[in-house]
Amino acid sequence: MKSARGFTLIELLLAISILAIIAVLGWRGLDSIVRSRETLTVSMEQTRGLQLAFAQMQSDCANLPDAALLRGRAFLQAEDNRITLVRMVMTENQPTRLQVVSYRVAGGVLTRRESLATRELTQLDNLWQAALGDTDASMAAVALQSSIQGMAMRMWMPSTAATAGGWRPAAGISTAAAAGNSLPTGLEVSMTQQGQEIPMVKSFLLGAL
Repeated sequence: MKSARGFTLIELLLAISILAIIAVLGWRGLDSIVRSRETLTVSMEQTRGLQLAFAQMQSDCANLPDAALLRGRAFLQAEDNRITLVRMVMTENQPTRLQVVSYRVAGGVLTRRESLATRELTQLDNLWQAALGDTDASMAAVALQSSIQGMAMRMWMPSTAATAGGWRPAAGISTAAAAGNSLPTGLEVSMTQQGQEIPMVKSFLLGAL
C-alpha cells in the first residue's frame, strides 16, 4: 500500500504567509474606507453648518431697515472677521422694532449675538456702540460654526456719475446716509474653513435699499 502524502512544513508556511498578506491588504483597504467616510462626514457637517449660518445672515440682511427710518445712522459695518448690522424685528401683534446683530469669528468659532429690540433711536445708538465695542453683556453669543479660519466681506456699490458699480472691500465703506453718498446694495461673505484653501462664498441683497 502506498503511504498518503501530506503537506510539508514549507507548504504550510507558504500558505499561511499568503493568507496573512491577503488579510493585511484587506484590513488596510477597509481602514482606508472607514477613514474616508469619517473625513467625508465631518466635511459634510461643516458644510451644512456654514449653509445654516449663511441662511441666518440672509434673513438678517433681508430685514435691514430703510435708511430713512434710521435718520442717517449707519445700519451695517463689515470688516475682516466681524459684521455688525441693524435689523427690523417684526413680531405678531407688536409694533416693528430694531435690534443690533453682530457676527464674529474668534478662536476659530463663528458666533452670532443680538441685542434687545427697541423703538428708541437713542437706545439703538447705545446698543450699536456696545456691539462694536463688545461691551453689551446682554448680547448672549450663539456659536454657529467651528473650525472657521477667517471671514472676509465685500459690498456691492451701485454706479454713480463719477464711478462704476462693482464689488469693493467692505472695510471703510460707510452705510450712514449722507448727501451725495451712494449706499451699498449687496454684501458678499467669504468664509474659509480650517484646512481648506477655497472659501465658501455667499452674496446677499441688503434689505429694500
